[in-house]
Amino acid sequence: MSTGDWQEEQPGVPDALQRLWTPHRMAYVGDTAGDVRPRTGTTSTCPFCVSPTRPDDDALVVHRGTTAYAVLNLFPYNPGHLLVCPYRHVADLTELTLDERSEVQAITARAMRVIRAVSAPAGFNLGMNQGEVAGAGIAAHLHQHVVPRWAGDANFLPIVARTKAVPQLLGDTRRLLADAWDDPAHDDDASRDTSDPATDGDGSGYQA
Repeated sequence: MSTGDWQEEQPGVPDALQRLWTPHRMAYVGDTAGDVRPRTGTTSTCPFCVSPTRPDDDALVVHRGTTAYAVLNLFPYNPGHLLVCPYRHVADLTELTLDERSEVQAITARAMRVIRAVSAPAGFNLGMNQGEVAGAGIAAHLHQHVVPRWAGDANFLPIVARTKAVPQLLGDTRRLLADAWDDPAHDDDASRDTSDPATDGDGSGYQA
């Protein structure tokens, strides 16, 4: 099998970078045995613990669930940049209960549907940074980013002026998203297309 064939059969997204493989460095990278999850911060100083105790308008909270909530990022990459957080002060995805993990993902999915309805982005960046070395700004409290994207939303300002232009005030964004959040059109069932012509009345997928 040629190198080209092997690459085509492996998962991954090609980019413009070359790779310099340095396995000898694992002797330094891997020398961190034990639990090194971030434990800094307390519930009294953590902004993700304090936010749910404040009024929605003041804290920029868009939605409150049972075990998790959605709040606007105070430092957004784009308008509508949401953070989905568990109420509980945990740092690592593996520490979430099944209910917490399920609701974080359910809120994330609904956030995408609501943002699409409100501002019609062309795409999304989703993800969470686990640990300071991975880029987490507040590593002690897990949070998932939901970032709407539009063509041309990245320009020269962040590079030459270290400034990000955001064309909508946070309060206005919060009101738009919060008002749209409870619309039944954004429910899971409403977003699912069940009108498959190849499916008969009993849902089996077979026709007589």
